[in-house]
Amino acid sequence: TGTFHVPRLDQQLCFALYSASGLMTKLYRPLLDPLGLTYPQYLAMLALWERAPSTVGELGEALGLDSATLTPLLKRMEAGGLVTRRRDPADERRVMVEPTAKGQALREQAKSVPAAMLCNLPLDADELKSLHRTLTRFVSGLRKADAGIAKRS
Repeated sequence: TGTFHVPRLDQQLCFALYSASGLMTKLYRPLLDPLGLTYPQYLAMLALWERAPSTVGELGEALGLDSATLTPLLKRMEAGGLVTRRRDPADERRVMVEPTAKGQALREQAKSVPAAMLCNLPLDADELKSLHRTLTRFVSGLRKADAGIAKRS
């Protein structure tokens, strides 16, 4: 039988993804601070600007967040006047979320964020498109694997 060697930390895919995620969040901070948004709030607003009103479940699915993580985030955003949450009159079990006028106004200010962020990235446009395609496929596969594990549990 062969001996299995654990790859070094710098050879671990999980560590490369973890490091990239942390650095991306850090690089977004100075761009989002003037808007009064955290990175998770920015992602939630992006999703809501695309499709609102949304149910909490739809928003959670779009962001890959469970309700235990999303609910406190939405409560802080509601307290900050960025979103409103209300029960769906057609189905009281569902909570609808949408940007307030203040939240909608942030959209114009946030338009410069993606271009400013691109200036920080060490890849050209073609490399970024390729990386995005690969990561999107990777995340899709991980979600399928996670769903399979959840079914077996």
